[in-house]
Amino acid sequence: MAETPAAGVAEAVMAEGTLAASLFDALRRDGLDEPGVTRDPYGPGEQRAHATATAAAERLGLRVERDFAANTYMTLPGRDAGAPRVVVGSHLDSVPHGGNFDGAAGVVAGLVAVAALKRLGLAPRCDVTVMAVRAEESVWFQVSYVGSRSALGSLPDGALEAKRIDTGRTLAEHMAECGGDPDAVRARRRFLEPSKLRAFLELHIEQAPSLVEDGKPLAVCTGIPGNFRYPEARIEGRNEHVGLPRRFRRDAAMAGADFAMVLDRVWEEHEARSVPMAATLGRFHTDAALHGMTFVPGLFHFSLDVRAYDEAVLAGLDRRVDGIVAEVEGRRGVRFHLGRKARAAVGAVDPAIRASLLAGARALGLPPAELGSPASHDAAAFAEAGVPMGMLFVRNRNGSHNPDEAMELDDFLQATSVLALWLVENACGG
Repeated sequence: MAETPAAGVAEAVMAEGTLAASLFDALRRDGLDEPGVTRDPYGPGEQRAHATATAAAERLGLRVERDFAANTYMTLPGRDAGAPRVVVGSHLDSVPHGGNFDGAAGVVAGLVAVAALKRLGLAPRCDVTVMAVRAEESVWFQVSYVGSRSALGSLPDGALEAKRIDTGRTLAEHMAECGGDPDAVRARRRFLEPSKLRAFLELHIEQAPSLVEDGKPLAVCTGIPGNFRYPEARIEGRNEHVGLPRRFRRDAAMAGADFAMVLDRVWEEHEARSVPMAATLGRFHTDAALHGMTFVPGLFHFSLDVRAYDEAVLAGLDRRVDGIVAEVEGRRGVRFHLGRKARAAVGAVDPAIRASLLAGARALGLPPAELGSPASHDAAAFAEAGVPMGMLFVRNRNGSHNPDEAMELDDFLQATSVLALWLVENACGG
């Protein structure tokens, strides 16, 4: 028998280890795509994963609902139906040929935590909802936080017309096929009213081996970076013969190289001042239909993701990018066409939730660690909407978005114990 409330929560969570393992096995089968996992958003892989989560929720006796964007909500009803609800969860989609735990761990953690509450015989004061979010991975539609922003009525204008990279069909078409209502999303009808949410909590694997390096199983998140993105940028120069002297060239590839090197120096400058940021050129290539060994490239394609933890820093980086573009254009005689711009706000962690999660880790005898997220998460969309937000990270040796994601079940259950203890203290008291 557990000697303290915290120990009792940990015992209850550990007793649900079989549930966790079986859910992870089922979710892997839902998206199995050797050598990794592909649970494509608004496609068969994600559909199967939502069905798996729904079946588990129904076995637990939870109330299941879906919204206009086909997000899935699995709720343990509270004693006071009018009290602001607590939402925990994450996304079930993956990148192509990714791993099994990115996103999915947060949904499984929510279901395991609720199962532990039921095992303890606790009836929450407010509704506790596990949310399985749609389409978080922006690589598919090149739109951030599709499911969470749709639920909150904040999906940007034009997002539903974005085309999935593999099918060429619109987000609206895919959403409708999976039971959603794109017209309601376009009208920004809210399924989740921010003022009626007490908190949003998300558990996620870490995405760099920081906890492995520190020898700790979990961490409490200190913040989620905001970003600005250009998914479809290009540089227009002039196709020329390889023998053209340098002074006459309008070389789009060299302009791209200049842009990349200056941007990297900007990152280096920020790093030297201990100002965290990141810049990623995920696509960076000449035009395959035109390029050749003896041609000076007249067209160059790239994508850009710039992120930081402070809105002022992010705004400064936005201006720096504009300045780099102008300088390279003038020096190389080319034109940049940056195209559609996407933004996501910095995700500020609620100080009270952060402190409570740290205290919970200590109460469970776990060494508390704190870690800034290097990546974007649905929790940031909730923070932007004014919902108090907190996150937990679980140790993972091999990064994410690859088949070798390496979360250990014991680490996962320890982090889930911290989540469940927070629910006991904040949703079940009174």
